[in-house]
Amino acid sequence: MAKAENLVTSITVEIEAPASLVWEVLTDFPRYAAWNTFCPGLETSGRLGDLVCMQVRIPGTQQVIPVNEYLIAWEPERLLSWEQRPTDDNKDAARRDQYVEAIGRNRTRYFTTDLFLGLNADTIMREHGGWVKQGFDQVARDVKARAEALHIQRQAGQR
Repeated sequence: MAKAENLVTSITVEIEAPASLVWEVLTDFPRYAAWNTFCPGLETSGRLGDLVCMQVRIPGTQQVIPVNEYLIAWEPERLLSWEQRPTDDNKDAARRDQYVEAIGRNRTRYFTTDLFLGLNADTIMREHGGWVKQGFDQVARDVKARAEALHIQRQAGQR
């Protein structure tokens, strides 16, 4: 059963770029290393149900750990989600949702959540929730910086 106290929520950022561009940044997986300091590597086909293989940097360290999850939601310019499923070897489970909301023609709101689930949810939250929150807050800042830089660059190219 999911419990509200096992939910990590990032800061919410307002991005001076259209939702389509924010979505483009979030789904340009081969370029994650160029902008995402928390998740400097991500490989996936982008098809629902397929594996999402990430490299996650624990904030404040140089330690990068592999995390494998499954793509479960792909709603362009709205929602991108993946989940960790329990296995015989690892009972950990979680669901990450990244929310994109157009709040104007060239303005977008973004935040992300991670809900720890399953048998180990309380332990995962206690032991990892703090650094996951730090990482997600940084992702919000990173996606904002990347999308705004691309938006400015593209606007300048149209002049």
